[in-house]
Amino acid sequence: MGEAARRIDVLDTAPRFTAADAEALNARFAGVATREMLAEVLDQGLAGRVASVSSFGAESAVLLHLIASVDPAVPVLFLETGKHFAETLAYRDELVARLGLTNLINLIPDPEVLAARDGNGLRWSFDPDGCCEIRKVAPLARALAGFDASFTGRKGFQSATRAGLARFEIDTTDSAGRLKINPLADWSSDQIEAYFAATGLPPHPLVAQGYPSIGCSPCTTKVAPGEDPRSGRWKGWDKTECGIHVEGAASELPPGYDPAF
Repeated sequence: MGEAARRIDVLDTAPRFTAADAEALNARFAGVATREMLAEVLDQGLAGRVASVSSFGAESAVLLHLIASVDPAVPVLFLETGKHFAETLAYRDELVARLGLTNLINLIPDPEVLAARDGNGLRWSFDPDGCCEIRKVAPLARALAGFDASFTGRKGFQSATRAGLARFEIDTTDSAGRLKINPLADWSSDQIEAYFAATGLPPHPLVAQGYPSIGCSPCTTKVAPGEDPRSGRWKGWDKTECGIHVEGAASELPPGYDPAF
């Protein structure tokens, strides 16, 4: 499979993984229990250097618990945007301690870019895409450059745009051929709820207040019963994703990410 995790350098410019590699992994792990799949991927190094990207949101504890049960030293990347709910930051710290995660990496926006493009911190109010680019897309792109694959907590039931999500896919945010692994892609909302109950994992404190999907505080609102769980994100805007899972998002950033408007 693409020489699992070839290193990209001046001598080897081939992608780490190909679409055929992702298809082969999906076939190999079809019907395999999630934890068993995670254990094999991590123990056998099938994805090379891998990190987990976590928002420490409403359902994040499930994937983090599964990963920690296999290898608590897996790097966990958290986008510290400076706009999170205080409850999310407290929940992050609680889960890290409870699960014994030993490699939390907080990613922050480039201070110079932030000063040049969002000096008053209000870009979210008139340009949410630009705000996400500065605070999420660019920091994550820089961090993931050092990894061959990433785990995400995306699930097919969360929104229409995520329906039919595969467990293994190629990260289309850039051209590096990075593998994107969605261990909970086929989990249902009931399965998530049952896992919380069976393990005694603490829920995010905002879930009980009507927030089934939790991002940055200015762009997250409560959701009415029966609504799409992600309908409270960027309400009033034609926007459903922050950009870290959007095709070509990272590749559109200029080299060195020049803070030009």
